This record gives sequence, C-alpha cells and structure tokens, in this order.
Amino acid sequence: MNADRTLRLGREQTMPTVGFGTYLIRNEDAQSAVETALASGYCHVDTAEIYRNEPGVGAAVRAFVGGEGTRERVFVTTKLWPGNPSGRKLPKTYAATLESLDMSLKRLGLEYVDLYLIHAPLTPEHRLEQWRALVELRRLGRAKAIGVSNYGIAHLEEIHAAGLPMPDANQIELHPWSQKPKLVSYLAERRITTIAYSSLVPLSTWRSADGQRSAKTDEMRAEGEREDAPFRLLAKKHGVTEAQVLLRWAVQRGFAVLPKSARPERIRKNIDVFTFELDESDMSAIAEMDRGDGVAWGRGDPVNAP
Repeated sequence: MNADRTLRLGREQTMPTVGFGTYLIRNEDAQSAVETALASGYCHVDTAEIYRNEPGVGAAVRAFVGGEGTRERVFVTTKLWPGNPSGRKLPKTYAATLESLDMSLKRLGLEYVDLYLIHAPLTPEHRLEQWRALVELRRLGRAKAIGVSNYGIAHLEEIHAAGLPMPDANQIELHPWSQKPKLVSYLAERRITTIAYSSLVPLSTWRSADGQRSAKTDEMRAEGEREDAPFRLLAKKHGVTEAQVLLRWAVQRGFAVLPKSARPERIRKNIDVFTFELDESDMSAIAEMDRGDGVAWGRGDPVNAP
C-alpha cells in the first residue's frame, strides 16, 4: 500500500500518520474522547493552548500510558498561541513562549511534548523571537520536535533568512478543495513534514454541529449532499466511508492527518485507512478538485498573510 503508518519528523523522530484531533472538543469531554481514540488504536493526539482542553487530553494520555506502558506509546502535540494584537492578545516574547510551554505541560501533566507548534504567523514583529524560543525548548528536551502551523512560504523563508533551524513540521489546512501545491512542494523539498487539518472539509457534516463556526459555503454543503457527490461515489467504489476516502487521499499523498469525531464508531473507522488504496484514476480525479483558498479560517487565512 502506498502509505506509511509513521512519518519522519526532523532528524531522529517519527510521528504516527493518523492522529486524533481535539479542536472544538470541550475540556469536560476531552478525556473520554481521547480515551476512546487511544483504545481504538490511535497513538497520536493533537491539542493546543487555545483549545482549552489540555487538562482533559493529558488525563487521558496519563491514564493510558499508566495502564498500558511507557509515555513513548503516545505522540502528543500542542501549540503555542502566539498572541494577536487585533484580538487584544499581546504577542508573546521569547520568555513568554518558554513559559507558555511550561504552562501547557502543567495542564497536560506531562514532562515533555513530542511536537510543539507555533499556532499561526499572527505576530510579524515577534515570529522569529518565538521561533528561537522553540529551538531552545527542543534543546532542553521539553519538546522532542518543533514546528509551525498555518505558515506559508514567505513565513518559512523568514526563518531560513535568519539562519535559524527550519521547522520539523508545518500543520496546514489541506484537503482536496485546498491542495496548496506550491507550499506542499516547498515543504517536501526542505524535508518539512506536512500535517493536514480539516481533512474532511468536502463532507456536508464538516463542522455542522450547533455552535461550530464554519466558513464553508452553502454551495459546498449542498454539493456534498448530492447523491452523485464524488466522495460518495468513491466511498461506494471502495466499500468505505467518505471520511475514509478523504483521509486515505491525504496519507497516500504523504501527509499526516488529524480526524476528529465524538462518535466511537467514526473514531474507529477514521483510523482504518491502511486496508484499501485509491487507484491512479481516483487520485487524478481528486487532483482536479482544487479550489485554492482554504475554508477553515475564512478569507483571512494566515497562510496567505504577510
């Protein structure tokens, strides 16, 4: 099968290809959801400071590794919220960045994270300062690997021009309707691991629950509900779910994915993407579906920001 269960991350680390995403999972629900995911075979969990669910995520991880083995059995990612002056959140300095990971580790109840990311390039005047802090956190062993999220080529070139180590990973919105070929090629050339989020965007059920803001248009929602919707047809062809088709496309492209669900059956199905393969005609058809900009952040997507 043309997909790996683990991906290279930096010089020495590896990362499970399929992780469990926890965005929009409330802290009071996070422990149960993550416990279900871990029991279903996931060994990679993604959270963030701004998700406000690190305590629940950490409780699930600690319970699992305490009962099943060592901390190394679960790959944990969390993210620095860099600050956002327009949202009245002051940009984080070098010292504040170091402190932020300490606070995340306390909430998680862990001694280190496997991957620490800058959540978005929202603070131009502090981006390099924050990145230098992440480099130091990796040196200290508080983060085994470091990276960024929502960074475009210009943001990554900024790091390179400063003579700093390049990120181990870049977590970006990536799915058949936003394939970002130039950015993906840039990351591959520089051996920066691509982690895809919002992988299920084309589905009519993506962020459809009450209270979950979405920039997805009515046209996209209606298209996903058609009987002849392309992913519905591909799912029927392969005897899997539409979500499995979308996730399989991503892992076949060499991306890590972070599906999220609160339903145990969907959680189990979303990790089952290594038992079938999309053929060349499937991949070629999906390649023609690119619509450019993403939808998770709306028109202000920081990947395209200066």
